[in-house]
Amino acid sequence: MRSSFMTFLTLSGLIILHFSLTNKVSAREITVKPGTEINTLQSAMLLAKNGDIIKVSKSTYFIEDLIIDKSISLIGIDFPILDGQKKSNLLIIRAPHVTVKGFIIRNSGFANIKDKAGIRVEKGDGVSILNNRLESTCFGIYLAKVKGGTISGNTILGTNSVIQSGNGIHLWYSNNLRIINNKISGQRDGIYFEFATHCEIVRNVSENNHRYGLHFMFSNNDNYSYNTFRNNGSGVAVMYTKNIIMTDNTFDQNWGGSSYGLLLKDISKSYIAFNKFSRNTSGIYMEGTSEVKTEYNDFLNNGLAVRMLANCEKDTFLLNNFMGNTFDFTTNGTENLNYLQGNYWDKYSGYDLDRDKKGDLPYRPVSLYSQIIEKLPSAVFLLRSFMAELLDKAERALPSMSYVNLYDNEPSMHIIRP
Repeated sequence: MRSSFMTFLTLSGLIILHFSLTNKVSAREITVKPGTEINTLQSAMLLAKNGDIIKVSKSTYFIEDLIIDKSISLIGIDFPILDGQKKSNLLIIRAPHVTVKGFIIRNSGFANIKDKAGIRVEKGDGVSILNNRLESTCFGIYLAKVKGGTISGNTILGTNSVIQSGNGIHLWYSNNLRIINNKISGQRDGIYFEFATHCEIVRNVSENNHRYGLHFMFSNNDNYSYNTFRNNGSGVAVMYTKNIIMTDNTFDQNWGGSSYGLLLKDISKSYIAFNKFSRNTSGIYMEGTSEVKTEYNDFLNNGLAVRMLANCEKDTFLLNNFMGNTFDFTTNGTENLNYLQGNYWDKYSGYDLDRDKKGDLPYRPVSLYSQIIEKLPSAVFLLRSFMAELLDKAERALPSMSYVNLYDNEPSMHIIRP
């Protein structure tokens, strides 16, 4: 009986090996080149079978809604140009395990009803979109109901039109994707997630976009790290989401009346660490957050480092550096349901008699003047006036003038070096 079972396993293995070798042998290379029999991508797609590689020679190819419904690799040689002539989508992927690599993809169409894209992926699981350059596309790379895949090394340059700009990389109802080393600018949102879960966003540069550099909506259990978000219309937004890890990112120069380095709205159980918030109107804006842990971040030269509304609770700020900010903290309430400890505040003027590197007096980061601005925004025009300086000195002499119950009991006497 055992001998028969082993014979069965051996035969099964040989059959699997046979099919594997057969698939490898049957995979072909198809070359698209002007002046030859196969001179268009459409003709190559008709010939291709699953597993084939289509190599496209350098030239300009005019395409519209080219459907890739086979598991093939589409490889550009010396960056051929795919031009959509501003009519519709360029590539539509509807098969698993498709690779698109090494193209210049430009001039998608624009429509108010249906989103047009340079590369549109519809249920194309395990997709790889690598080292392409997308120019003047409404949406750059659009993924809908995709499971698994990698979007890496692409450069996406949007249009100058706010109305005709979509998102650079757009995920909808997708999961387990890796967004790595892309450069995105000139889009509505650089990267947009809606109902996208268990994804990683790593080492991307998203700058000069019309709205957000990165935008989450209803997307749980995602990580983003080592990204740069610079000079975007409103910074980065994470909304209606939980279990997000945000580490080692740079939020820089997001200026404007409603701009933030990072906007958190109705998120919970998330982690923010080792980030740099520099030269933003607000470093972090928090509304309706819960159980968000913020530690080892640098808040440098922002107009306002942190604005935490009164409906935030159980959030913690530990071991962060606050330096050069006009205001370190503001809030619109008097009660505090959050926790601050061990942060470095460059405005702290207390002492350390027992030399334990912790201030002997608590620090109240919400100044009286910031509370006045919270109630009367036009009072910001008096920021550098004699009256504002007098108010600041009076508050230092009588800390009880500030009525907000928010303080750091153990402020650090030295800059935090993780």
